[in-house]
Amino acid sequence: MTKPVPTVPCPTCHKPVPWSKESPWRPFCSERCRLIDLGEWLCEERRIPGEPTAGEDEYDPERQDS
Repeated sequence: MTKPVPTVPCPTCHKPVPWSKESPWRPFCSERCRLIDLGEWLCEERRIPGEPTAGEDEYDPERQDS
């Protein structure tokens, strides 16, 4: 008797995704949904709530520390 494979909803489109080694994009249903989610994090449309850490508001990616 084999166990049924559990499913989880895709975080992007909410389609059911089998949670198994055969699902290469888990927890996403496809590479497309994975890239959409990554883009949302990179554009800061998604964030983990919390207070900024000390010095975070002073970060300047253009500044070169010598």
